[in-house]
Amino acid sequence: MTEARGSAGPHGETHARHRPGTPCWVSLMVHGPAATQEFYGALFGWEFQPGPQQLGPYVRALLNGREVAGIGQLPPDRHLPIAWTPYLASNDADLTADTVRLCGGTVGVGPLDAAEAGRMAICSDPSGAVFGIWQGAEHHGTAVTGVPGTPAWNELLTFESVNVAKFYETVFAYDEEPVVSPDFDYVTLHIDGRPVAGIHGVGTALPRDRGPHWMTYFEVADTDETVARIADLGGHVLTPAHDSDHGRVATVADPEGARFSLIQNPR
Repeated sequence: MTEARGSAGPHGETHARHRPGTPCWVSLMVHGPAATQEFYGALFGWEFQPGPQQLGPYVRALLNGREVAGIGQLPPDRHLPIAWTPYLASNDADLTADTVRLCGGTVGVGPLDAAEAGRMAICSDPSGAVFGIWQGAEHHGTAVTGVPGTPAWNELLTFESVNVAKFYETVFAYDEEPVVSPDFDYVTLHIDGRPVAGIHGVGTALPRDRGPHWMTYFEVADTDETVARIADLGGHVLTPAHDSDHGRVATVADPEGARFSLIQNPR
């Protein structure tokens, strides 16, 4: 992780429509949504309300009444990896999905309407990492960032950054900022000069049971305190809390195994 959004004050940064290519929503599909809601409600203080049901039972997580993420239920016969999936904003989900196919990616679901909320598709890049496309209508995506309990950053963990970065650059018109280093493979994706996501090539360090995948970072007030509560809530600590150039971070998993990271931004 080379960039992270800083704190935006006690009430966070409010968002309306997101620029195309911006990570605008994160969603998690699980087998036991009730237990998952209990876990994240206790961890982040989220409350929940029903959302679009096009892919089955689905709720939106709210923080102080503002939408921050989604949790849905997988069909019993679908044995897919349990993972947080970022959705990238689009002005035309159908055109973006066509571009994904032309650039060597795969469209697994959609594009389809999510009631009046917007239009969506679920895709994978040429390396197999899953991401979503979101064309907002009534629902533009995450309504607040910059406060504890909200998404802070999305980072693709993959074998190498160069080729997959070209895919995302072509589909979403990102500008790239690579790290020039023989032992650190990282590309930051920018829109209008602002960092919005990262691609980290980790080679053989990529978990064999996961393959390339997107990682969502959630902001917390105190990483160590949050990590200490993970096990009590039924989760697991994968990488203990440690200091980085952008704050104190840790990688954890929820009770169904969905991995995510915590970041306490330096004040």
